[in-house]
Amino acid sequence: MHVSMAPDMNPAADGLLQIDLDAVVANYEAIVRQAAPAQVGGVVKADAYGLGAREISHALMAAGCRHFFVAHLLEAVELKSSLAPECFVYVLNGLAPGTEPLCAKLGAVPVLNSLDQLTRWAALAMSQRSQLPAVIQVDSGMSRLGLPANEIAVLLKQPHRLDWIKLVLIMSHLACADDPDAPSNASQEAAFLQVAEQFPHVPRSLDNSAGAFLRKPDHHDLVRPGIALFGGAPQFAHPNMMRPVVSLEAKIVQVREIPAGARVGYGLDFTAFQSSRIATIGIGYGDGWLRHLGRCGGAFIAGIRVPIAGRVSMDSITLDVSHVPEKHLQPGAPVELIGPHQTIDDVAADANTISYEILTRLGRRFHRRYLPAANRPTPLGGRA
Repeated sequence: MHVSMAPDMNPAADGLLQIDLDAVVANYEAIVRQAAPAQVGGVVKADAYGLGAREISHALMAAGCRHFFVAHLLEAVELKSSLAPECFVYVLNGLAPGTEPLCAKLGAVPVLNSLDQLTRWAALAMSQRSQLPAVIQVDSGMSRLGLPANEIAVLLKQPHRLDWIKLVLIMSHLACADDPDAPSNASQEAAFLQVAEQFPHVPRSLDNSAGAFLRKPDHHDLVRPGIALFGGAPQFAHPNMMRPVVSLEAKIVQVREIPAGARVGYGLDFTAFQSSRIATIGIGYGDGWLRHLGRCGGAFIAGIRVPIAGRVSMDSITLDVSHVPEKHLQPGAPVELIGPHQTIDDVAADANTISYEILTRLGRRFHRRYLPAANRPTPLGGRA
């Protein structure tokens, strides 16, 4: 996917962030095929990893997705009313004390991560004299969210705790699925199944983006991809089969010639060892471009990689463009930060982080352009 600064871009913006909704749908459909006969939901927390939860969710909904996962109740409040009534919105972090009535009124489904959360949700249901839907999350070895073994034991001994709760899903989360050879994948699956089998008629969900591509006989009832929908590599050990979704370009603000020995940027920690040409672009860490990339990152101009020269500033980055033909270096000319020459995984590798962080940091000062999804047949449904 290639982007060029275009006439429809807001001229006041110094960057263009393009999101290809057709690629999102294509990635969703690829996961549907991979995980069949399980259904596939969409993780759209953190504003769909920074790309726009409403726009992403609407494209997925048109493609047949009916299960959407956010982290916080506030995200559910912002999303739920824009989705079709038959769609489910799950709140992964569960509910803070006192927020249960809002969640119930909204029609969102809490993921209950502790006996305390379960008790409070059941109390509200009992007060309303009506069962309320919920998901139980099991801690299968990640020691993060989910009922630990001792609380599961209590729940199994006291099943009346669930009398006012309609369990729509039992789930857990894989810690190392991006490494197919990690022994924890099998141990977590076994621990999850040991609990899930105590709830024989409740649909199950374990696999995230990476889990959907693990070689195993069963992906259960519902798969919960996030980063793979947005073009990130689900497993680092294998080539990325997802279509790229995001492109990011900046504009050249200024170009200058500097002599050998000249120093650049805050701290003056870049020194030109020969006469050089330096281009400044109007994007910085205030737009989410990691400051750490000042030591190791780069960009592309006319297909030529240009290294960052000096530190990433809040609103600007300086690039060594000495090897780029001058015709490509006029003010306003495009500079590729994410695109065909540099993926989100490439940027993440340069920054010693993961593609999730690259996407979720992208700021609001870019002009955003959404490429529409093509008309596609709705994928076949699954079991959940």
